Amino acid sequence: MPGAGNRVTTKRVAVKRVYEAPARGDGTRVLVDRLWPRGLSKERAAVDQWLRDLAPSDALRKWFHARPDAWSLFRKRYLKELGRPECAAGLDELYRLANRGKKLTLLFASRNEEYNNAVVLKDLLEGMRKPPTGSGPGGVRAVRDREVRRMKGGT
Repeated sequence: MPGAGNRVTTKRVAVKRVYEAPARGDGTRVLVDRLWPRGLSKERAAVDQWLRDLAPSDALRKWFHARPDAWSLFRKRYLKELGRPECAAGLDELYRLANRGKKLTLLFASRNEEYNNAVVLKDLLEGMRKPPTGSGPGGVRAVRDREVRRMKGGT
């Protein structure tokens, strides 16, 4: 099954609102929103990495905001978006961070703590959802290798 070898244990991945105070137990803090959280300084956020390319598209984010009861459809559409080539590097980095063996905290700004993109990413890392085609580390590398070959062939 794709992604099965990339499963991360539940205890090592957490989700947290970026507005909550950082804690020593957070481990590596990764912001997974496209926009920087309103009114929050970089010092107060204590973000170790910002993977903005993993955030849902503006259109999908706005669509879900208007339809919060459509969680399962949001998840499906978001996972499909994660299969796009522009998400490849961000997913590769996310898998790398998750597999280091240290705690990883995915940060989000949404007021909805139960239904947001960080929850989908956590589930993806833990193997609860089948990764979109090409979104696992092997698929990410294959996309990157194809792009490199294409660039070399065009020069």
